[in-house]
Amino acid sequence: MTQDIHELSRRKLNFFQTLKAVAWGFFGVRKGKGYSEDISKLNPVHLILAGVLAAIVFVVVLVMAARGLISYLT
Repeated sequence: MTQDIHELSRRKLNFFQTLKAVAWGFFGVRKGKGYSEDISKLNPVHLILAGVLAAIVFVVVLVMAARGLISYLT
């Protein structure tokens, strides 16, 4: 099992490309061909880190938008 993980971590896409794939996933507009290409090339370690980072950014943006809206209305 550790050899499988080691082989998966040597995949080709860099972290920026993984962030791009995660962003498309958040919007839900990825086509089947691009999705299957990403799955075959994405580094799982990068994918997990990019997903956590994207979720944190999403929550921070929502909190800032809510605070801004509340301060604008009061």
